[in-house]
This record gives sequence, C-alpha cells and structure tokens, in this order.
Amino acid sequence: MKVLIVAILVAWLSTAQILAFGQASVEIKPAPVSNKVIGTGRISGKVVKDSKQPFDLATVALFKVSDSNLLKSTFTAEDGKFSFEQLTEGSYQLRISAMGYQNLQSAVILLKAGASSILLPDLTLRATTKDLKEVAITGKKAFIERKIDRTVVNVDALIANSGTTAMDVLEKSPGVIVDQNGAISLKGKQGVAIFIDGKPSYLSGTDLENYLRSLPSSALDQIELMTNPPAKYDAAGNGGVINIKTHKNDQRGWNGGLNLGYVQGQLARTNNSFNMNYRKNKLNFFTNLGYSHQNNFTDLDLFRRYKNEDGSTQSFFEQNSYIRRKGNMLNGKIGMDYYQSEKSTWGLVLTGMDRSGNQTTDNVSQLLNAGRELDSVVKALSKDRQSFKNLGVNLNYRHDFDKSGQQLALDADYLVYKTNTRQQILNSSYLPDQSLKSEDILHGELPANIKIYSFKADYTKPFKNNWKVDAGVKSSYTKTDNVGAYSYTIGEVTKPDYQKSNHFIYKENINSGYLNLSRESGKWSIQLGLRAENTNSDGHQLGNPVKPDSAFNRNYTSLFPTAYVSYKLDTLGNHQIGLNYGRRVDRPYFQDLNPFVSPLDKFTYYEGNPFLNPSFTNSIELSHTYKNKITTTLSYSDTKDEVNETIEIRDGIYYSRPGNIGRKVVKSLSVNAGLDLFSWLTWQFYGEVTNIDAKSADFYSGALHTKGTFFSTNNSFQFKLSESWTAEGSGSYRSKITDVQFTIGRMYGFNAGVQKKLSPSSTIRINGNDLFYTRITNGKINNLAGTTAGWRNRADSRNVVLSYSYRFGKTFSGVRKHKNTGAEDEQNRVKN
Repeated sequence: MKVLIVAILVAWLSTAQILAFGQASVEIKPAPVSNKVIGTGRISGKVVKDSKQPFDLATVALFKVSDSNLLKSTFTAEDGKFSFEQLTEGSYQLRISAMGYQNLQSAVILLKAGASSILLPDLTLRATTKDLKEVAITGKKAFIERKIDRTVVNVDALIANSGTTAMDVLEKSPGVIVDQNGAISLKGKQGVAIFIDGKPSYLSGTDLENYLRSLPSSALDQIELMTNPPAKYDAAGNGGVINIKTHKNDQRGWNGGLNLGYVQGQLARTNNSFNMNYRKNKLNFFTNLGYSHQNNFTDLDLFRRYKNEDGSTQSFFEQNSYIRRKGNMLNGKIGMDYYQSEKSTWGLVLTGMDRSGNQTTDNVSQLLNAGRELDSVVKALSKDRQSFKNLGVNLNYRHDFDKSGQQLALDADYLVYKTNTRQQILNSSYLPDQSLKSEDILHGELPANIKIYSFKADYTKPFKNNWKVDAGVKSSYTKTDNVGAYSYTIGEVTKPDYQKSNHFIYKENINSGYLNLSRESGKWSIQLGLRAENTNSDGHQLGNPVKPDSAFNRNYTSLFPTAYVSYKLDTLGNHQIGLNYGRRVDRPYFQDLNPFVSPLDKFTYYEGNPFLNPSFTNSIELSHTYKNKITTTLSYSDTKDEVNETIEIRDGIYYSRPGNIGRKVVKSLSVNAGLDLFSWLTWQFYGEVTNIDAKSADFYSGALHTKGTFFSTNNSFQFKLSESWTAEGSGSYRSKITDVQFTIGRMYGFNAGVQKKLSPSSTIRINGNDLFYTRITNGKINNLAGTTAGWRNRADSRNVVLSYSYRFGKTFSGVRKHKNTGAEDEQNRVKN
C-alpha cells in the first residue's frame, strides 16, 4: 500500500511534465494595437491546421519567460481563436499542443507599457509525420488508453503478451477474468460478447475457448473493453463487449510482418502469424494468416460427498480426469479494396478457420462408502476426434460525400460453420479387488452446421457546432442444425441410444435500427443513443422412437438506450468526470436451447434448456480520470433473468444445465493507473473490488440467495535498460469469488520477460509465465440437494515463451481503414 501511495503522489507532483516540450518554434512579431494601462494587457490569436482550417480544442498554455511558470491555459474555440487577458508587463511564451499534431512553441512575446493588446499571426499546427525514413519514433504506446465509451488495451505494450495467445492477453487485461471453463467475465459480469475486428466471433463455450487459445497474440493490435457499448453495437452481451482488433495493413506500398512464437512448458506448442499488404493503382490487397500447434493438458480432480437426510455421510465420489489435447489450427483473412474514386471504395474480405485435433480423456472414478472404503472403480477412456471449419464472406462499400466526414457504409456478410466430433467412451467398472465387473462402449457422431446471413447500413453526418449524427439498420438470419447420434455397445451387440440422441433445428431473425447523437465542445463531451431490436425465433427438436417431437417460438421487441457524458474540470483537462448508462440483453446460446443430454462420463451430463429466457441488464458507471493516467470507476448493474450454469444432482448423477437464476446485482470500484515512476521505470496498475448479489426464488434446492465480495489486481513494471533492451515483471492476484452456485478459490501468478531490439524492424523476446506454478483453480459447488462438491484444476500454465518479430516493406499513408462488417452479434452464440 505504501508503494501505491508513493506512486500516486509522484504522479500528482509530476504536473510539471507539461514544461517538457521537444517542439518546433515559430517567430512571432507583436503588433501593437492600442495603448492602455499595464495590468489589463491582452494576448490573442488563432490556431489553424495545415489546410488553414480553424483548429478547435487545441490546448494553448501561457508561460512567464522569467521563471518558466505556467500562468494560464485555455482551449481554442470553434473558430480556432484564443485570448489571455489581464496580463502585466513582461516577456511571455505560448506552447500549443493537440493529439496527433506536433507541439508548437512560440518565440518570446514582449508585452511593453503602452502596448497592452497583441494580436498574433495565425499559428499552424502540423500533423505528426509518418515518414519513417526521416523521423525516429522513440515513444511507446501506453498499455491502457481511456475513451468516453471504452477502455483500450495496446497488446504490444507488454512483453509478456508476445508469443502467447489471445486468451492469455485477455487474462492480463484490466477487469477481465477467465474461469476454469474458459468463460469470460468483465468486472464481475458474465455474458460478455466477444468481437473480432468489430464483428462477433460467432463462437461460444469450448469452441470460443479453443479459438482464443490458438489465435496468436502477434496477430492482435488492440483489445477494446466496453462495459457499456454505444448504440451502434448490437445490444447482446449483458457483461458488455470485448472487441479484439487484429493488426491492419492499411497503408500504401509493399509491407508486412512475420511473428514466430515457441512455447515450452511440460508440453511444447507454437503460435505464429504473417501479414502482408500491397497497393498498386486503384487496387489494394491484404492478408493475415495464422498457424498454431495446440498441445496442452488439463488435470482435473472432482470431489463429491453424498449425504443422508440427517446430514450424515452416505458415500464419497472422487474422480481424476487427465485431458490431453493436440491439434493444429489455421486461420486467415484475405481481402482486396477497389478505389472506384476518391470518395467511393468497394471491398471484399474472405475469412476462414480450419481446426482439427484429438482429445483424449483418461478418467478414473472411485466410489467409496461412508467409512471411505472402496466400493468400486469406474475407468473411462474417452477419445474425441474434432474438426471445426469456418468460412466468411464480406462485401462492403464506403462512400464519403465530402471531407466533413459524411459517410455511408454498407456491409453484407455470409458465414458458415461446420463442426463434427466423433466420440468414443470406453467405460469399465471394477470391483475393489480390481476384477472387471462390466464394460460398455458409447459412440457419438455429433455434426453441426450453422449458416448466418447479415446486412447492415450505417450513415454518419457531421453538423455545425461539432454535432454528429450516426444512424443505421441491420437484419440478420441464422439457422443452426445440430445432430447427436449415439449408440452403445455391450459385448458384441451395438444398439442406438435414443435417450441421448437428438436432432435440433433452430432459426432466428433479428431486425434492428439505431440513432446516435454526439458532440464535443470545450470541456463537455456528450453521446446519446437509442437502439431498437426485434427478435423472431423458433426451435424444433425432432423426435425418435423414444422421444416425441417438441417445438417452441418466441417474438419480442426491445429498446436499448445509451448515454455518455464527460466533463473536464480544469482548462488543461487534468481532471475529467465521466458518467454513462446503458441497457443490454443476453440471448441464450443457440445450442443451450436444445433439450438434449450429452454425456461427459457415466457420472456427469450436460443438458440443454429450451425454456431459457433472454436476460436484460441496466448498468451505470461514474468515473474520474486524472491526466489520462489514473482512472477511478464506480459501477453498478442490475440483471433480470440472469443466465448461469446450474448444477443438479439426480440419483447420484451430476447434471449441468443453463438456467435463468433470477436477479443479479453487481457493484464494483476499480482503479486503473499507468505511471512513469522514473525515466527508466513504468508501472501499470489495476485494482478492483466487486460485490455480487444473486437471488432466485425457484431453484433445485429451494430459494437461492448468494452474495460475496472479491478483490483482483494486475500489476506490471517495465524497465528500460538501454535503447535496445527492455525488461518486464508482472503479476496478478484474485481473491475468492462467490457467484450463484459456485465459490471459486483465490488464484495468483507471476511473470517476467526481457526484450532485445535487434534492429528497427526486428525484435526478439523471452518471457516466463506463472513462474511459481500457482495459477491453479479450485472451488466448491453450493446449493446441491444432499450433496457437497468441489474441484481442483491444473493446466500447463508454467512455461517459457521465445518469440521473434520482423517487419518489412515501405509504407505510405492514405488508404482507408477497414471498419466493422455487418455480422455484429450472432457469432458469439455458436456453441458446440
């Protein structure tokens, strides 16, 4: 705590950093205008851009030359003008700055007696140059950037992120928690929608986890964390939106990069990527390719104690599952742009993913009586052959009506997913003396096909006085077709297992529109939005000789308002207050609505739930930001019909099922700070205290009311050893979490790394993760009828990563950046 206090004091005392300018200077010749008594002197002028257009909201600071003290500061008005009044006789100097422009420092302005009003010639701010041949870029990105509606994480800013995966990067991001099942929460809230480059991943559950754990971190540029996304985003995701932005080649010329990563833990794996861009005349071609070799394990222990009605022990169940996963994944993006004119651009983007692998689970279950004497042993050897294929086609059109920013954007998307799992589970039961009691084999063929069509149109129109209007419409249609064909073999006889077999078809159409109004003026920033969504869905569970047909359909329309307000408390913007509000919806995953039973082993089953309702969340946040370095945020959210994993014990069998648990209230206080303690040491700190209160009037074991508070923190220290050497140490800690049925134990870990810049275009890094092998999850499951249960989970988290990156080619600015495509919701809800 002392270190934190000292660091904060250092940040507050470092306000004199504004005095450190490495600017160009401009000679100013005062022009006497009138003669007045000294003490009412005035210096005024106008700031313009290269294009001679007025520069709004540039920061103008006035210094006294004699002692270099900052006297006053102000923002330029909409016409670029500024003024300082009530000045005494003396020598002054102006320092002007704005984001994305070179700092400007004036020559000395002499205010003499009898020349009390000075009108300066126009002062021109020039955009920061991108000519890499003439400018040596010595600055570095901040790990965290704060914007009015999101927090931005710059992936390359941490050495520990190199050579790893997207999931590893998320685990280090402020406020993000990844549980033992790969589920992602943001500031204590589940139901987070994961987007890739502005469009949904269309994945969830195991498929989303596998994708993020095989997506190389080298392919990532930024991660946008939005607890309350603006109206332009689909309303899905009660926990907010995490948008993973991959590296874009949006510059002219021939350029690209290669990133190689090798990971050695108990097992070895690789993560690699390559990107390239080529522009000639009116055509621009780009590609981003990734390859990863997956090779890891999960070592899971389960404990259950079955009780009699009086609470005494009836029996024990102890199980160890060693899960080994091996596979390869290819993912890619290939596209082209055609510049029809300076105002109109057509684009075509193809995305694809091919993942294949094997998963082997060696499962040993021991059943013991009340005296912990062995009754029987069940061994299950499960072998899964898995394939996952995805193809996406995006056709887009952009038209800029003028240079003011008026734009029309059209996107049409088609995506198809094909997955298949061939499962074989050999179950063998043994008596205490290890003699074979029984044996059977369960076979499963589990294909799934998902097709998604989407079209959207977005229009942007700037107005006078810095007002801007965004409006758009979107329509999407999704069809999923899931088959689970099971059979079992006893001896040499194989028969269909109709109790587990199923065929589920689900269709959904969502139509939406939004209107967003924003303005930045002086110290105020405001953004107001409203989104309307109409949902139409129907599901059909086809019957078989044992189970009858069943069907359901739902239709509902909802409104989702958003509001953001930001105010600078002082002229320099050192203190800034922000307030935002939003309403969100969390629709069930497609496959969670499928009322089928899927076995994990003889004692654990997963069930779908066709009666799931969408859940709705209202959230509000109040924040204070100091000098864009320290942000303190107070958050509150209230969710109705929260969807959570629920656990039920029936006849000694463990059933996992999604369910609407009722109401959940989440309150959170967080501090996010990026501090330059010394010229050679940077500290990035995130701390969060969150309280979760969940209530359900109807649960398997009666009324459910759980609440608890947890603390989490991420810290990283970067050391600049020389111009080419950088070192880093980081660590994280999370206390015990109580959330509905689950109590998850504390977890912490430490990482360290070093980076060597071999040349301006190549870098090599080595870092160690979870050095003390403490990232082990454990916990217990509450509110089980007649049962207590817990788990302990270990993975290959302690490892060493060696990575190398190389950049090549020549770039020029001027090519349009690729914005979001039209598929912005449905992809998050694909679950296999």
